[in-house]
Amino acid sequence: MKVAHRIGLVALILGLSVGCDQATKRIAMNALKPTAGYTYLGDTFRLQYAENRGAFLSLGASLPEDARFVMLTVSVGLLLIGLLGYSLWSNKLTPVQVSGYALIVGGGLSNWVDRALHHGSVVDFMNMGIGPLRTGVFNVADLAIMGGIGVLLVASWRHDRRVKATSPPAS
Repeated sequence: MKVAHRIGLVALILGLSVGCDQATKRIAMNALKPTAGYTYLGDTFRLQYAENRGAFLSLGASLPEDARFVMLTVSVGLLLIGLLGYSLWSNKLTPVQVSGYALIVGGGLSNWVDRALHHGSVVDFMNMGIGPLRTGVFNVADLAIMGGIGVLLVASWRHDRRVKATSPPAS
């Protein structure tokens, strides 16, 4: 894949990921913050405003502010730069893998921007589940990150299957 095509693909995915996430967060802030939220499909899907000071499932939310800043802002920022660089310049990656990494970086970048704009908090607003069995509250950026991980897992699985199919049988 040519570098220009790779840059274009990454820029498109980053723009869509960050743009959709930030737009839905603004809508959630305006429409959900002043309410108790909304439920759909017999409470299977909820729209409810939440501010998450931690990472996934509020991990690290109880850390001191300085430690949380280093872990969730500085470290995550460096990780995102590294993943972005790898996705742009690694000649080993297929377009599907580049897309997976771009989804992860896009979701991570949007949550990272949220932390900068909201004093260390990320806006979350979706929740799914049945009865007491529920997900944590999440956002579109989290969906992009999970989608990117899913794309990379499927690409890896398909690659492994191709390698096994073309390898000579062990004697």
